[in-house]
Amino acid sequence: MQFKHCKIKLLICKYKFSLIAIKIVYSQAKCLFTKFDPIISMETEIRIRAFRATDDYETCLKFYEGHKKVLEGHGIGQVTSSAADWMFSNAVFVIVVETMDGSKLYGGVRVHAADGKILLPIETATADMDPAIHDYVRYYAQNGTGELCGLWNSFEVRGLGIGSLFPSRAAVVISEQMGLSSMFSLCSPATVRFNKWIGSRVFTEVGNNGTFYYPKLDLLATAVFLDEVKELINAHPREREKMLSLRQNLSSFTTEKSPFKNINVNVHYELGLQNIGMNEFKINYYNRAS
Repeated sequence: MQFKHCKIKLLICKYKFSLIAIKIVYSQAKCLFTKFDPIISMETEIRIRAFRATDDYETCLKFYEGHKKVLEGHGIGQVTSSAADWMFSNAVFVIVVETMDGSKLYGGVRVHAADGKILLPIETATADMDPAIHDYVRYYAQNGTGELCGLWNSFEVRGLGIGSLFPSRAAVVISEQMGLSSMFSLCSPATVRFNKWIGSRVFTEVGNNGTFYYPKLDLLATAVFLDEVKELINAHPREREKMLSLRQNLSSFTTEKSPFKNINVNVHYELGLQNIGMNEFKINYYNRAS
C-alpha cells in the first residue's frame, strides 16, 4: 500500500513538472511570436501624416534612419533616394506612417517635385545608363511632375501593406495639392504591383523597356510613370475610390484593412499641406522629349 502511495505521488510530481515545462515553453514561444509577428508587435492605432521636409527636421531624421536601416538589412549600402540632402529641400514632401504620439515610424515615402534646381532621384540613378530620362522629366515638368521615392517599411508591418501601399496612396493624394500632373518612380520588383494599383504604368521609354540594373548589378529596378494624377483613370477601382475620397477628406479617421492579411488598423490621416501653391512646381524647360 505504501509503495502504491509513493507511486501516485511520483506521478503527481511528474505531472506538475510537466505543467511547469509547458508554461515555460509557451511563455518563450509567445515572446518569440510577439517579436516576429507584426500583427502582435505593432500598434493598431496609427497616423499617416504629410508635411514639407523643411517643416519637420526631427521626423525627417527618423525617416532617414529608418530607411537606411531597411536598406542595410537588404545588403544595400546606398541608393540615390536614401541620401540625406532631401531634408533641406523645399521641393520635397514627406509622408510617414507613425504611432499616434509620433515617437515611432513604421515606414513612409517621399514626393520630390521637379523644381528646375535639383535632379529627381530617378535622374541621378539612371541618367548614366539612359540620359533620355532628363528630357522626359523636363518635358513633363511644364505641367508639374515629381517622383514618388524613398518608400520603406519597418519589420513590424512587413507584408501588411501598411508601410507600402498606404503611404503610396497618400503620395498620390498630396500630389494634387502640389500641383503635379504626373509622377515618376523607380521601384523594386516587389512594389511594381502597388504602383500599378495606384495608376502607374511601366515607363518603357527609358532603359531596357523600363528596367535598369540598380542599385547593384544583381538587382532589377523598374521605372514607372503616373501620367494622370488628377483623374486616376488607370488606377484599380478600389484604390481610385480610396484616393479620391482621401482628397475630399484630408484630415479623417477610418478603419483600414490590410490587403494581404486579416488585420484591421485604425488610421488617422493628416494629409493637408501648408503654404503650398498650385503653380509652385510648374517649370518651363526648353528641352523636349521626342
